[in-house]
Amino acid sequence: MKVLSQFSAKAAMDGDGVNIRRVADFVTTKFDPFLMIDEIKSDDEQDFIGGFPAHPHRGMETFTYIRKGGFEHRDQMGNVKAIRAGDVQWMSTGFGVVHSEMPLADAVDGLHGFQIWVNMPAKDKLRPAKYQDTAGSASVEATNNTGASLKALAGDWGFKDQPLISAAIQGLAGEAAIADLSLAPNTEATLDLSQHEFVALYLYQGDLSKGEDSQWSYHQGEFLVLDSQSVLKLKADERGAGMLLFAGKPIREKIVQMGPFVMNTQAEIQQAIRDYQEGRFGQIA
Repeated sequence: MKVLSQFSAKAAMDGDGVNIRRVADFVTTKFDPFLMIDEIKSDDEQDFIGGFPAHPHRGMETFTYIRKGGFEHRDQMGNVKAIRAGDVQWMSTGFGVVHSEMPLADAVDGLHGFQIWVNMPAKDKLRPAKYQDTAGSASVEATNNTGASLKALAGDWGFKDQPLISAAIQGLAGEAAIADLSLAPNTEATLDLSQHEFVALYLYQGDLSKGEDSQWSYHQGEFLVLDSQSVLKLKADERGAGMLLFAGKPIREKIVQMGPFVMNTQAEIQQAIRDYQEGRFGQIA
């Protein structure tokens, strides 16, 4: 594993007082085609009970993955879905989406989940919105001979020298692919992701060994941009480790971001604001 850049998630607040940890880059675009990773992880409902009341998006894709607890999603397209542990949800917002995400009343044991923003190329930013989720479907998963587990959330994934598995969610902008890799204590995993131009990981649990010297230097809450052409060899200590894996193809376009809107020029941002204020995004029924 060759690390090109290293970032640490920062405490932040979003929605109606929801406490999160965030890694974002809307300026240097070192995560391209990804823009932001938000993690919600708490057993105290006061950290997330306010949820995310109705709000708009344009010009980007949101990808939500729940590991514990859940949200109820509503949008102006008529979708009303409970997204629970193991589920993923993808919205390619295009011209515009108005949606809300509120904690499920029966999810009483805390919440752990992620929302990931993916940029869209300029040519697609104003096309009709798309929605897809995996609620009620089993995730596609592979294991290796050491006890590591790889769950494909979007795109195609596989351990080195094993067949690829395909997630139910395909077609993200920037050929983006996302997976959840769990390493049991003292287990290892090897992946060859050289078919991708961009590769990164976000460590949400445990530590990772930096190399053969077994010096543990990568910790929970760190986002690592990796050399995609180097074989990814990962090893967990006696506590095990969990991480999200990211892969894709950079879009390489200028980004102008204001709140929930991600466009290419300031004029396009101002038009998005006008369109939303004038009701052109629609309303949640």
